[in-house]
Amino acid sequence: MGFYKVVVLTFVAAIFGGCYSFRGIAIDQSITTFYVAPFDNRAPNATPTLAPDFTERLKDKIRNESRLIFSDTDPDVEFTGAITGFQVSAEAPQPGEQIAFNKLTITVAVDYINNRTTDEKLKITKITKSFYSEFPSDQNLLDIQDALILTITTQLVEDIFTAAFTNW
Repeated sequence: MGFYKVVVLTFVAAIFGGCYSFRGIAIDQSITTFYVAPFDNRAPNATPTLAPDFTERLKDKIRNESRLIFSDTDPDVEFTGAITGFQVSAEAPQPGEQIAFNKLTITVAVDYINNRTTDEKLKITKITKSFYSEFPSDQNLLDIQDALILTITTQLVEDIFTAAFTNW
């Protein structure tokens, strides 16, 4: 009887495991290719490499975590956009206190274009995302900027991927 239960449970797990994903990715089967256009850098204080690095991270995310193939010729879906914000701000202290943390915030505006849909309302989806990371006020931003940017852009790429490809 125990062997029978194991076989049945394995069968059920295999069936439902193929139908469900905890990531919730829901890409229409007719969509097979994607393109990520080089992102513009519209944030005056941003590092010169931020936009190209962000573009590559988004490409890598889609390439590695979906079945889509990169194509710059007649892609099924496209991502275009810009880095629109790169701000360093001090966390507001209480009266009489010193500032303990600064915050680096990066904002990205993305157009997700579905070239395969016939529904004009679904053709272009505008996605704007911001994320920040705090750092001690006694640290120089230039010394930790690369690590902060990596942390922030990794989360922004995850948020954009989720907004474009999931039903959550």
